[in-house]
Amino acid sequence: MLNRREWVLGTVAAQAAAGAQAALPKRKFKDGVELSVIGFGGIVVTAMPQSEADRRVAAAMDRGVNYYDVAPSYAAGEAEKQLGIALKPYRKRVFLAEKTQKRDARGAQEEFEESLRRLHTDYFDLYQFHAVGSMEDAEKILAPGGAAEFFTKLKKEGKVRYIGFSAHHAGAALRLMDALPLDSVLFPVNFAAWDKGGFGPQILAKAKQKGMARLALKAMALGQWPKGLPRDQRKYRKCWYEPIDDRSLAQLALRFTLGQEITSAIPPGDERLFDLAMDLAAAPLPKLSAAEMADLRTRTAKADPIFRA
Repeated sequence: MLNRREWVLGTVAAQAAAGAQAALPKRKFKDGVELSVIGFGGIVVTAMPQSEADRRVAAAMDRGVNYYDVAPSYAAGEAEKQLGIALKPYRKRVFLAEKTQKRDARGAQEEFEESLRRLHTDYFDLYQFHAVGSMEDAEKILAPGGAAEFFTKLKKEGKVRYIGFSAHHAGAALRLMDALPLDSVLFPVNFAAWDKGGFGPQILAKAKQKGMARLALKAMALGQWPKGLPRDQRKYRKCWYEPIDDRSLAQLALRFTLGQEITSAIPPGDERLFDLAMDLAAAPLPKLSAAEMADLRTRTAKADPIFRA
């Protein structure tokens, strides 16, 4: 017969196991569309056999992940090819977001058409200017013959449902949001960048003012990799930054991000960290208390932010 301590420990373990496999909650995007609070980044399926990519997408679908994000630059197109095959059985059930780093209309069109072929689809739910990292990027996009012209045409023709961009520069993000009728912004909502780098609050405020949906990058990023650390010695080679893999710290970081009126967060591209994010997000993620915010600040004090305003 179990004693009380054994019964309590067994109950806690069972509840934790059940929570780890629970379906992810969803939040509103736009027009009645709801997205899982954790998105599947295409980098996850790179550097693995197609059979493993298929298995991982199927497992994510079983957990309720319906938001998938990819770009042509991820592993030189490998992510698009792998994800395109893996998503074939589920295409009508998912929200597929694609990007382009081309800043001119002609280049964007060519890349768009290639992405359609690789993803085995005839439309994207969301198409985005990718990694807008300077004011020069923004001005090229907005110039005559720029990518904005092509994006506007795509939406009018129904080849994309929504248009948006991913932001790597605060000023450029504000410029695009003021200049174009965009539906969403994908941007770093990362505690160290937010708290120490001043990057993020201004983008969030502008997006809310414009009625745009907000999607998050880098929720589980700690900061820059230590200087001088060779790439082949990094524990997570798919990540250009040092990610958080400590479970308790990752939970605090994710709660910070999802507490900023964000629809969904895309975790680091390493499959182990994606699994961790799904497990954490399956449980309730309340906004951080003042004490928890202070704890997060202390535990990330030495981090070198990956983005600064």
